[in-house]
Amino acid sequence: MGYIEGAGDFIPDFLRIAGIQVDVLKDEDFYGNIDESAGNGSQSKLSQYDAIVLGVRANNTEKKLGRWMPFLWSYVKKGGNLVMQYNTNQDTTVDKLGIYNFSIANKRVTEENAAVTFLNPDHKLLNFPNKITPDDFKGWVQERGAYFPAQWDAAYEPLFEMHDTDEEPLQGSTLYAKYGKGNFIYTPLAFFRQLPAGNVGAARLFFNFLSAQKN
Repeated sequence: MGYIEGAGDFIPDFLRIAGIQVDVLKDEDFYGNIDESAGNGSQSKLSQYDAIVLGVRANNTEKKLGRWMPFLWSYVKKGGNLVMQYNTNQDTTVDKLGIYNFSIANKRVTEENAAVTFLNPDHKLLNFPNKITPDDFKGWVQERGAYFPAQWDAAYEPLFEMHDTDEEPLQGSTLYAKYGKGNFIYTPLAFFRQLPAGNVGAARLFFNFLSAQKN
């Protein structure tokens, strides 16, 4: 898989420990080895990846992201799998983060044991390669997630609903959309905390996200 680093992100190390080959993407990976026969800026370097993941706050820290996004959309359209972790609205590199529009808000679930409702238990992201159940949300640390989208295009399907005590239900913790032949997943769930902490349930869910194009 390919990885675009964010801020203070240890997920690539975790994935390597899990036996996944992780390439941290640089400028030359987007502009080099362009496959002219594919057209529309598609390149062979990106097409080799089963998934490409954007690290936490990549849109706030990676100033080249604006140049890279058209290549990432092309990658998804031709059958790629793009997983984007949380971003904030401060010091952004690109104005439009998603393939379809969504707006980030300061919405969060700070209770790590907050109940999680599955909006579509039959969704492929919750069933392959791991069957995800409420047990996979046990033992999370510090929080469920932050900076959930508040509004999104109808092309997105939200996967979960959760909320802090006495707060409004939130459905923006994970949004999924098909685009062309590929998949786009936006998830502000706190994987950057859970995976280094060794949370098995969070790892099972994250591996499902990485495997979206395999099912």
